Amino acid sequence: MSPSSAASADALPPLPEPLRVAVADSHTHLDMQSGTVEEALAKAASVGVTRVVQVGCDLKGSRWAAETAAAYENVHAAVALHPNEAPRIVHGDPEGGWSRQGARAGGGDAALDEALAEIEALAALPHVRAVGETGLDFFRTGPEGTAAQERSFRAHIEIAKRQGKALVIHDREAHADVLRVLREEGAPERTVFHCFSGDAEMAAECAAAGYYMSFAGTVTFKNAQGLRDALAVAPLELVLVETDAPYLTPAPYRGRPNAPYLIPLTVRAMAAVRGLPEDTMATALSTNTAKAFGY
Repeated sequence: MSPSSAASADALPPLPEPLRVAVADSHTHLDMQSGTVEEALAKAASVGVTRVVQVGCDLKGSRWAAETAAAYENVHAAVALHPNEAPRIVHGDPEGGWSRQGARAGGGDAALDEALAEIEALAALPHVRAVGETGLDFFRTGPEGTAAQERSFRAHIEIAKRQGKALVIHDREAHADVLRVLREEGAPERTVFHCFSGDAEMAAECAAAGYYMSFAGTVTFKNAQGLRDALAVAPLELVLVETDAPYLTPAPYRGRPNAPYLIPLTVRAMAAVRGLPEDTMATALSTNTAKAFGY
């Protein structure tokens, strides 16, 4: 890659045309993006993205999410240990994880219990609206980490129910097992599949259970027809939109840094899939996100 190509890949995409009806980014990671929180929120608001859900992936990130939500009225927090974090804590891997603070010397179940206790304390805070992202990830963690992931997932489900908060699911190459655990444990009243990656059949199963499905920039990718098919059959009242920024930048800027201000691109793509006016889609997304996160 030439220096000019590398610079282009790192460059932030331009501002899209603003939405006429304001929406929320239901899943973002401001702590992983360039610039300040104030800059990110102002840029998003300028195109009609007036709220964000800031999601923690480990103890450090969850603390930051809670602190940021306390400081900004239009930021809501979700706190959890990411599925890939749980095995690292259990196995005492100080070099792994989303941050080194996520692991405890020696590891083991006691270390995971200690981390989960802090997640529950954060989840009890009023400005923390959800427990997540939690779930199962069989893409980055192999069979040796499955037991720790599932134990952590079950614990997060119980935390969400005890605290009366929404549950935000990370499901990567683990659809059947995620749905199985939710059935076995009994899902919280408000459950959100972040960056929904299932097909139309899974969308129908989630709809039957009343789970929200949050679509990211992946729905704009050329090779994602199965995801668009899922969106086409998902009940409109259970659909959300997100960035998962700085990841999953929507077309035509795939591969460049993502941020909440790019939500309009995904909203318009979703409206096209559903054959709906942009304002109708945005209104539904706004209403659904408020219901899902209880604000």
